[in-house]
Amino acid sequence: MAIKQYNPTTPARRGMTSQDFSGITTKKPLKSLLKIKKTTAGRNNQGRITTRHRGGGVKQFYRLMNYRLPAGTEAVVEHIEYDPNRSARIARIKDQHGLRHYVIAGNTMKPGATISVGADVAIEPGNRLPLSSIPAGSLIYNLELQVGRGAQAVRAAGGKAQLMARDEEYAQVKMPSGEVRRIRVECEATLGVIGNEQHGNVKIGSAGRKRRMGIRPTVRGVVMNAADHPHGGGDGGRHGPGKAPRTPWGQLTLGYRTRRRKYSTKMIVKSRHEAKRKR
Repeated sequence: MAIKQYNPTTPARRGMTSQDFSGITTKKPLKSLLKIKKTTAGRNNQGRITTRHRGGGVKQFYRLMNYRLPAGTEAVVEHIEYDPNRSARIARIKDQHGLRHYVIAGNTMKPGATISVGADVAIEPGNRLPLSSIPAGSLIYNLELQVGRGAQAVRAAGGKAQLMARDEEYAQVKMPSGEVRRIRVECEATLGVIGNEQHGNVKIGSAGRKRRMGIRPTVRGVVMNAADHPHGGGDGGRHGPGKAPRTPWGQLTLGYRTRRRKYSTKMIVKSRHEAKRKR
């Protein structure tokens, strides 16, 4: 996928780029696989803001994805579509029973391609197999972390993991973050790499484009009033020496540990932070 450049007709357009939509084969999603997406503007059921800087944006429909195709599925790719709810492209497929599903599209998927699911299917991009049947060194995505839960990890644009090694019960998978993790060999994954690889190189370019995405402005605490933020007030400078950085609610931050729960690391073979610790 290439990046589309704009002519510098305005200051915002000068640094703006967008995705190339030439690989999309239809602009009309399947109505039976759509669901109305209600926006909450970052508020919970009590009306209180729990996620700041959210609100507005264009209206969107949610595409009902299928992350758990049953073994024995034989499907044909009908279309590659755009999904406003994720960075990756999605593929509309039709299985041998005439049912249609949405799945995350790999970078080699095209209309007319076939997809198979099972332990004994061909080792080809787009096919879905358990880790016990995938050769070591293969690139995979749509990775299951718990047997039967469906794809839980490696679902973003350009994402890929690598199967490093395998024994009788567990496989070692190198995640996109660099973490090496143990996963049961019964868990399934899709062969290949997710498409839309250049998504991370898109330059937003203008504030209005960010607002259409449903993201509102973020303001630094030091430029607020003292009543609005612990960093606020004063002569407009930074919070002075001896005043530790805090959240708007007074919680210490930037280096202060706020997690009380100790997460288990028994399935992690190599931490994603290991490279930082060697510096």
